[in-house]
Amino acid sequence: MVFYFKARPDAGDYTIFMGLDKYENEELIKYGFPEDIWFHVDKMSSAHVYLRLHKGQTIDDISEGVLEDCAQLVKANSIQGNKVNNIDVVYTPWANLKKTASMDVGQVGFHNPKMVRTVKVEKRINEIVNRLNKTKVERKPDLKAEREAANAAERAERKLQQRDKKRREEMERLEKERQAEVRSYKGLMVAEKMTSNKQIASESKSLQELEEDFM
Repeated sequence: MVFYFKARPDAGDYTIFMGLDKYENEELIKYGFPEDIWFHVDKMSSAHVYLRLHKGQTIDDISEGVLEDCAQLVKANSIQGNKVNNIDVVYTPWANLKKTASMDVGQVGFHNPKMVRTVKVEKRINEIVNRLNKTKVERKPDLKAEREAANAAERAERKLQQRDKKRREEMERLEKERQAEVRSYKGLMVAEKMTSNKQIASESKSLQELEEDFM
């Protein structure tokens, strides 16, 4: 089971989601998307909350409002973190999550600790948590199938881009050849290299002159 939430409307159409338990978290870790940002209460047990960014966006594009929504949702879904103030919430891109065979179910590490950011949450803000909970939807997605479908779409997009690139390159090649032909033709048409009809007439002898030369 995965729970889906909608971030504040004025921030844009962003989906926030989290797994029901550590086993569902394991699936989310395994089949995440490059656009996913992972959130967790630092040094405490909590839900694994994800924010799905739009294509092309990075962690630097998260607005303060959406960041606050995610941080508040993580805090509210931490048994210990929900009881205390001034907690830290860590977040990082999904691709930075590291999973090894020796780790417990739902446990993760980081490939690059420098890519992990921290936001301070002073206290729970019920207005935010209640707003998010009103948008809550429960689903049982096939995370593997969703990821495979996304991979297939990405491959198709790359293939289309490569085909368009080859078409552009071929058009550019043909245009260069055409321009070269035009320059070559213009070179042949230079006035100094051409002989006008008037010049031909002036340089040619008349039939009478030729006959006189012959005689």
